[in-house]
Amino acid sequence: MTPLDNYYNVIEVSRRLKVHPETVKRLCRQGDLPADKIHNTWLISGDILDNFAGTYSPRRGARKKLIK
Repeated sequence: MTPLDNYYNVIEVSRRLKVHPETVKRLCRQGDLPADKIHNTWLISGDILDNFAGTYSPRRGARKKLIK
């Protein structure tokens, strides 16, 4: 077992949360999703991801569609 086995990258997290990878990066930059940045890669702990995924709603704050 390597020390990084319980960490996930942006692509893996975006698939889990069903959002765009840039959304995951933004959540990390803003501090909403606690993560460690190593060089140019965000790494998110599996325990933190489990807690975050249980409370995160990807539709929160979504733009409303305009009706014409």
